[in-house]
Amino acid sequence: MDENKVDFEKMTPAERLKYEVAEEVGLADKVRQYGWRSLTAKESGRIGGLMTKKRREMKQDKKDG
Repeated sequence: MDENKVDFEKMTPAERLKYEVAEEVGLADKVRQYGWRSLTAKESGRIGGLMTKKRREMKQDKKDG
């Protein structure tokens, strides 16, 4: 497997969500190349905030559905 590829099947749902959000905000390449530690506090906070928002939305959709 290429070192820059991510194996989603071996990840927990939370890890998958984190990578999805990183992709959305344009940080996935940086994470793949340098790792999560390369992110600034602002970038990490952005990812964490969006993850929380998505989790709330999923929980609400499940509740409504």
